Amino acid sequence: MFAVYAAEPSPDDPLASLTVGERPTPEVSDGWVAVTVDAASLNMHDLWTLRGVGIKPDQFPMILGCDGAGRLEDGTEVVLHSIIGDPSWFGDETLDPKRNMLTEKHQGTFADTVVVPRRNAIPRPAGLTAAQGAVMGTAWLTAYRMLFTKSGLQPGQTMLVQGASGGVSTALVQLGRAAGMTVWVTGRSDEKRAVAERLGAHATFASGERLPARVDAVFETVGEATWAHSMRSLKPGGIIVVSGSTSGPNPSADLQRLFFLQMRVVGSTMGTRDELANLLSFVANAGISPEIGLELPMERAAEGFRAMLAGDTAGKIVFTR
Repeated sequence: MFAVYAAEPSPDDPLASLTVGERPTPEVSDGWVAVTVDAASLNMHDLWTLRGVGIKPDQFPMILGCDGAGRLEDGTEVVLHSIIGDPSWFGDETLDPKRNMLTEKHQGTFADTVVVPRRNAIPRPAGLTAAQGAVMGTAWLTAYRMLFTKSGLQPGQTMLVQGASGGVSTALVQLGRAAGMTVWVTGRSDEKRAVAERLGAHATFASGERLPARVDAVFETVGEATWAHSMRSLKPGGIIVVSGSTSGPNPSADLQRLFFLQMRVVGSTMGTRDELANLLSFVANAGISPEIGLELPMERAAEGFRAMLAGDTAGKIVFTR
């Protein structure tokens, strides 16, 4: 079958490992289902796979793609949940120490067919296209968990999103606006801030700019470059929700401000199968159109990877079949 895959680990030049070609059609085990892929979205995780991070050398070649949407054999349209937990685990699968994602142990979604546990294929609501469904499983699910499970924000409160144009950031803007929050966003350029405003941000600011007032919650995916600003921007008793650190993982903690103003810092990773099902319903019911910055046929996957590396797009990059 057709597939886009990592041929081998390539730490210094990840795109050198990116291969478009043929791979064996996967076998379907008991309790698993085959999904014909209609669309799949690109994540930074795919670049890490090309570099050989989080995957053993003997697991290559590995078909890329954590997220996707497609059809079951009976025609049911589904969105895929990318976290595969241990069958003996009960509860929040993001806390399962034996969990893994597609492309870490099991082959991914950049192919004609992907095989997943039956529970990981969630019916796609009417009104949500395959391309829109394909962006839900990582970036949008991460944003949903940050906002609705971790932050404790109430409609009408003010949230700050650090970084205007990434997949998680654009999802936070759209979800926050739909949920009735006052949404403020920082961005490095006029173009990136304009994207956030178009998606519903009430106000945008240059990176590091002093805000007109402190906020109830900050949503962090950037790390070192924005951390000091996040701490200064937060109200006493407020919360910072962190799901990434693209600029570096070791910011100054500013512990004195943290304890004296009784701030909270909470980590958040991905989301559960039930949270993804709720996210799909919320997006469909609210009429949200997820931001897709670039849509390409899967055969041109290399163009999408280069665009992501260059930071040339706002929102998600989607490949279609």
